[in-house]
Amino acid sequence: MASQGTEKALALLRRLPRVSLGNLKPNPGAVKSARRGRGIYGGKTHGAGSKGSGQRQNFMRLGFETGNTPFYLRFPYQNYYKGHHMRLSYAPLCMGKLQRMIDTSRLRTDVPVDITQLSATQLFSINPMEKMGGIMLKDEGIDHFQATLNLEVQWATEAVIASVERNGGTITVAYYDPISLQAALNPMAFFKRGVAIPRRMLPPQNLIDYYSDPKNRGYLADPTEVARERFVLAQKYGYELPDIRSSPNQEMLLERKDPRQIFYGLQPGWVVNLEDKVILKPTDPELLEHYAS
Repeated sequence: MASQGTEKALALLRRLPRVSLGNLKPNPGAVKSARRGRGIYGGKTHGAGSKGSGQRQNFMRLGFETGNTPFYLRFPYQNYYKGHHMRLSYAPLCMGKLQRMIDTSRLRTDVPVDITQLSATQLFSINPMEKMGGIMLKDEGIDHFQATLNLEVQWATEAVIASVERNGGTITVAYYDPISLQAALNPMAFFKRGVAIPRRMLPPQNLIDYYSDPKNRGYLADPTEVARERFVLAQKYGYELPDIRSSPNQEMLLERKDPRQIFYGLQPGWVVNLEDKVILKPTDPELLEHYAS
């Protein structure tokens, strides 16, 4: 015979609903952490879905045209674009604009004009980090150019060279590596850093022929060959080559930088102290050998 407590428990169970999936719930305060679905239970393409890169990334690769023959395969190879990633761009400077800069006293003709002097006019935007190599002289306004100056640029054509030399001037094309070019564009900012003037690096392999050719007035060319090419160019264009030795500015017109030099009058390895207005020169033999040309 059941006890009184057992009868009460059985009576309570008779009044309560039966346990089923419809009335199951977690304990009060219990929290279930969300779990990422695995395999085919993880939503779209968690199982197989796409093949290859479609299983590993949610975008198509560069140049993919959803099954069509891509653009770079529809056209034949063009040799013109060979080595395009190594080519430099140059800020253009017309000969007419150069003459106007001289006439308006933006440039001095009694000192050598290089990229430092040209960038100080604030008329050019040159960014070495964007594969810009300096300034290129163009022949627009070539008939109006009448100045006599010692000019150094990074690229020039034959007609431009003839225009400068016909007026008794000299021109040199010189290469600047990105670090040297950045220092030459803004000398004050470079000197404030308090670091030694670096050596200018030699041109890369694809430019070494251009800057070594006396016809281009390359800064690595033999001066004797350059003098001979000056005479050949004068005969070709039909003008009389002025004698620089008889010019009152002979010393200025014949002044040249060392191939490792960035600034006129300042050698690699020197430290310019703007605050104390002194120039510190290296004395250690290893430093002298390192910065030697």
